[in-house]
Amino acid sequence: MMRALDPERMMREMFQWDPFAEMEPVTRLRQPEAWFSPDIELRETKDRFVFRADLPGVKESDVDVSISGRQLSISGKRDEEREEREGERVYAYEREYGSFCRSFTLPESADLDNIQAELKNGVLEIIVPKAAGVKPKQIPLRGKEPSAEGSTEAKKSEAKKAA
Repeated sequence: MMRALDPERMMREMFQWDPFAEMEPVTRLRQPEAWFSPDIELRETKDRFVFRADLPGVKESDVDVSISGRQLSISGKRDEEREEREGERVYAYEREYGSFCRSFTLPESADLDNIQAELKNGVLEIIVPKAAGVKPKQIPLRGKEPSAEGSTEAKKSEAKKAA
């Protein structure tokens, strides 16, 4: 029996298809050391930036957090734990191992001298405080209409026109 064409199903399958998924095992074989990319969360509050990286199974001694100029780098490795036991079959092996490196450019407001990092329960948390007194500068757009309150110059100009 022939299946009827289902455009919805076809679209779902098309968006789920990863054309590079078949290539991943081949590229891993060619690399002397496998790489993985930890998931990162980056938040900003009024007084700091907070980075969180999921690093389950990574030892503190295998993580390096460094700063060069305004470039914050997180690097390290997770050693493979695969061990095969006699009489045991492995049906799936999707855990990632190897080296990782992530870099972020910090803004001018970052206080580079007071950065703190902690690895706890498999989560690396890096806190970058904001420097005191550094506030974002508002850049006016050329040709932009003055706001309802208007600038002093705009008010003077309007007063001249009215007179």
